[in-house]
Amino acid sequence: MSEQRDPEIAYWRVHTDADGVSRQNRCVMKRFALQAIQSGAAPQWQRPIADRAAHVLFSVLPANWVGEWHENPKPQWIIPLSGRWFVETMDGHRVEMGPGDISFGGDQRTRARDGRKGHRSGALDDAPCALMIVQFDDEAAAGLDQDE
Repeated sequence: MSEQRDPEIAYWRVHTDADGVSRQNRCVMKRFALQAIQSGAAPQWQRPIADRAAHVLFSVLPANWVGEWHENPKPQWIIPLSGRWFVETMDGHRVEMGPGDISFGGDQRTRARDGRKGHRSGALDDAPCALMIVQFDDEAAAGLDQDE
Protein backbone atom coordinates (compact mmCIF):
# COMPACT_ATOMS: atom_id res chain seq x y z
CA MET A 1 0.00 0.00 0.00
CA SER A 2 1.50 3.26 -1.10
CA GLU A 3 1.32 6.36 1.06
CA GLN A 4 0.69 8.34 -2.13
CA ARG A 5 -2.63 6.66 -2.86
CA ASP A 6 -5.51 5.60 -0.66
CA PRO A 7 -5.43 1.81 -0.28
CA GLU A 8 -8.24 -0.56 -1.13
CA ILE A 9 -8.95 -4.01 0.32
CA ALA A 10 -10.99 -6.53 -1.67
CA TYR A 11 -13.45 -8.86 0.02
CA TRP A 12 -16.30 -11.25 -0.84
CA ARG A 13 -19.75 -10.16 0.27
CA VAL A 14 -22.46 -12.76 0.85
CA HIS A 15 -25.87 -11.09 0.86
CA THR A 16 -29.57 -11.76 0.34
CA ASP A 17 -31.21 -10.27 -2.74
CA ALA A 18 -34.78 -8.93 -2.97
CA ASP A 19 -36.07 -12.43 -3.87
CA GLY A 20 -34.52 -14.02 -0.77
CA VAL A 21 -31.68 -15.72 -2.69
CA SER A 22 -28.15 -15.61 -1.29
CA ARG A 23 -25.48 -14.28 -3.62
CA GLN A 24 -21.86 -13.23 -3.31
CA ASN A 25 -19.86 -10.66 -5.15
CA ARG A 26 -16.43 -9.11 -4.96
CA CYS A 27 -16.39 -5.71 -3.26
CA VAL A 28 -13.68 -3.20 -2.39
CA MET A 29 -13.28 -1.48 0.95
CA LYS A 30 -12.28 2.16 0.38
CA ARG A 31 -12.01 5.48 2.23
CA PHE A 32 -8.99 4.84 4.41
CA ALA A 33 -7.44 7.74 6.34
CA LEU A 34 -3.73 8.19 7.00
CA GLN A 35 -3.52 8.75 10.76
CA ALA A 36 -1.73 7.61 13.90
CA ILE A 37 -3.33 4.78 15.83
CA GLN A 38 -2.31 6.57 19.03
CA SER A 39 -0.43 9.68 20.03
CA GLY A 40 3.23 9.50 19.00
CA ALA A 41 2.78 6.58 16.59
CA ALA A 42 3.67 6.91 12.91
CA PRO A 43 0.65 7.42 10.63
CA GLN A 44 -0.81 4.37 8.94
CA TRP A 45 -3.80 3.79 6.69
CA GLN A 46 -6.90 3.08 8.81
CA ARG A 47 -10.57 2.51 8.21
CA PRO A 48 -12.56 2.10 11.40
CA ILE A 49 -15.42 -0.35 11.02
CA ALA A 50 -17.61 -0.01 14.09
CA ASP A 51 -18.09 2.16 17.11
CA ARG A 52 -20.47 -0.36 18.60
CA ALA A 53 -19.42 -3.52 20.41
CA ALA A 54 -18.84 -6.64 18.35
CA HIS A 55 -18.48 -10.28 19.30
CA VAL A 56 -15.16 -11.82 18.27
CA LEU A 57 -14.60 -15.55 18.09
CA PHE A 58 -12.09 -17.98 16.66
CA SER A 59 -13.31 -21.14 14.95
CA VAL A 60 -11.50 -24.17 13.57
CA LEU A 61 -13.31 -26.16 10.90
CA PRO A 62 -12.16 -29.81 11.11
CA ALA A 63 -10.61 -31.34 7.98
CA ASN A 64 -13.32 -32.11 5.40
CA TRP A 65 -16.00 -30.40 7.52
CA VAL A 66 -19.05 -29.18 5.56
CA GLY A 67 -21.74 -26.97 7.01
CA GLU A 68 -24.78 -27.75 4.90
CA TRP A 69 -27.27 -25.01 4.01
CA HIS A 70 -27.52 -22.42 6.77
CA GLU A 71 -27.55 -18.64 7.20
CA ASN A 72 -24.85 -16.66 8.97
CA PRO A 73 -26.11 -16.25 12.55
CA LYS A 74 -25.39 -12.50 12.45
CA PRO A 75 -23.77 -10.11 9.99
CA GLN A 76 -20.10 -11.02 10.33
CA TRP A 77 -16.62 -10.55 8.93
CA ILE A 78 -14.84 -13.90 8.41
CA ILE A 79 -11.07 -13.95 8.04
CA PRO A 80 -9.21 -17.23 7.36
CA LEU A 81 -6.05 -17.48 9.46
CA SER A 82 -4.79 -20.86 8.23
CA GLY A 83 -6.07 -23.53 5.88
CA ARG A 84 -8.63 -22.98 3.15
CA TRP A 85 -12.41 -22.93 3.05
CA PHE A 86 -15.28 -22.40 0.61
CA VAL A 87 -18.61 -20.60 0.59
CA GLU A 88 -21.35 -21.58 -1.88
CA THR A 89 -24.43 -19.37 -2.18
CA MET A 90 -27.92 -20.26 -3.39
CA ASP A 91 -27.21 -18.81 -6.84
CA GLY A 92 -24.59 -21.55 -7.34
CA HIS A 93 -21.56 -19.25 -6.95
CA ARG A 94 -18.77 -20.98 -5.02
CA VAL A 95 -15.73 -19.06 -3.74
CA GLU A 96 -12.65 -20.70 -2.25
CA MET A 97 -10.58 -18.64 0.18
CA GLY A 98 -7.47 -18.84 2.32
CA PRO A 99 -5.29 -16.56 4.46
CA GLY A 100 -5.37 -13.03 3.08
CA ASP A 101 -8.96 -13.32 1.86
CA ILE A 102 -11.92 -11.71 3.64
CA SER A 103 -15.60 -12.58 3.49
CA PHE A 104 -18.61 -10.74 4.84
CA GLY A 105 -21.54 -13.00 5.78
CA GLY A 106 -24.79 -11.09 5.43
CA ASP A 107 -27.22 -13.72 4.14
CA GLN A 108 -29.80 -13.40 6.88
CA ARG A 109 -33.49 -13.58 5.81
CA THR A 110 -33.03 -15.88 2.81
CA ARG A 111 -36.02 -17.91 1.55
CA ALA A 112 -35.69 -21.68 1.15
CA ARG A 113 -35.56 -22.85 -2.48
CA ASP A 114 -34.88 -26.35 -3.78
CA GLY A 115 -33.51 -27.45 -0.39
CA ARG A 116 -31.19 -24.44 -0.17
CA LYS A 117 -31.35 -21.64 2.39
CA GLY A 118 -28.43 -19.33 3.11
CA HIS A 119 -25.13 -20.88 2.06
CA ARG A 120 -22.93 -23.97 2.39
CA SER A 121 -19.38 -23.70 3.66
CA GLY A 122 -16.58 -26.06 4.49
CA ALA A 123 -12.91 -26.84 4.91
CA LEU A 124 -10.80 -27.67 1.83
CA ASP A 125 -7.66 -29.66 1.07
CA ASP A 126 -8.24 -32.40 3.70
CA ALA A 127 -7.01 -29.97 6.36
CA PRO A 128 -8.53 -27.89 9.16
CA CYS A 129 -9.25 -24.22 8.54
CA ALA A 130 -8.87 -21.64 11.32
CA LEU A 131 -11.11 -18.58 11.07
CA MET A 132 -11.48 -15.33 12.98
CA ILE A 133 -15.10 -14.14 13.03
CA VAL A 134 -16.26 -10.66 14.05
CA GLN A 135 -20.05 -10.53 14.54
CA PHE A 136 -22.36 -7.51 14.71
CA ASP A 137 -25.96 -7.02 15.76
CA ASP A 138 -26.82 -5.49 12.39
CA GLU A 139 -25.21 -4.86 9.02
CA ALA A 140 -24.96 -1.10 9.61
CA ALA A 141 -22.68 -1.72 12.60
CA ALA A 142 -20.35 -3.83 10.42
CA GLY A 143 -19.15 -0.77 8.50
CA LEU A 144 -20.30 -1.74 5.00
CA ASP A 145 -20.74 1.03 2.50
CA GLN A 146 -23.65 0.78 0.09
CA ASP A 147 -21.43 1.71 -2.83
CA GLU A 148 -18.80 -0.98 -2.18
